[in-house]
Amino acid sequence: MGKLTGTRLIKTVFRAQSLTRKKVKLLGADSIYATNRNRKFVSKNKIRTDFKPKGRPSKHRKHQSQMAKMITKERAARLEGSFGTDKEHFLLKRNLARTKETEILIIFFGIHCSNALKIGRRIAKVSKIAA
Repeated sequence: MGKLTGTRLIKTVFRAQSLTRKKVKLLGADSIYATNRNRKFVSKNKIRTDFKPKGRPSKHRKHQSQMAKMITKERAARLEGSFGTDKEHFLLKRNLARTKETEILIIFFGIHCSNALKIGRRIAKVSKIAA
């Protein structure tokens, strides 16, 4: 069997739905996740994606392209911007780990430090408003 690519999408969708208790309706992902299996999954579950369509262009190609661009832009702004900031401020830019477990631990602490700072800033902001 060949290399499996984009295998985590389905599991990630179910995980997101269990954490948020909301159905995923919109999904932005890199092109590596646009496998036939994932395409069938998102179609069956009525999830819109920014995957490049297969086959001949439909008569609605222009609108589909605009929607895909909007999804891609939103994903890049939210997700990749956040990771970029975290990489700069929490030593995630350079790989300091020597094992997979250590690498996961460093990423875990970096992300949780970032989240703790965001929560702290929100609490401080609310405290200022209340005072």
